Amino acid sequence: MSATQTTQTPQSEQKVSVEEKLYLAKYKLDERPHLVVLDQDVCKKCAQINGTPQPCMLLCPADVYKWEEDKKNVVSYDNCVECGACRIICPYTNIEWKYPRWGRGLSHRYG
Repeated sequence: MSATQTTQTPQSEQKVSVEEKLYLAKYKLDERPHLVVLDQDVCKKCAQINGTPQPCMLLCPADVYKWEEDKKNVVSYDNCVECGACRIICPYTNIEWKYPRWGRGLSHRYG
């Protein structure tokens, strides 16, 4: 290493919540949801068999799915990062997932 180069010490890493990261994402909201839970009774059955949180809630990186008052699965589709993992992990194929219409949805900064 030459005398003119300097080394930088790594700064301490700060933990950032999912909500703070999602706030930085650009999202064009579509008035029609692209995520739909087909049957809430199937979600109740899943909660009885697999316990809470259900697989879709465990896997979703954006906390799209919330179990409300032990009755139903509430979907906050505007948080979705469009990874499609929820439809794959659902053991009952009870989640209908499509890309948002007309180029809406999440816009990635570098791609």
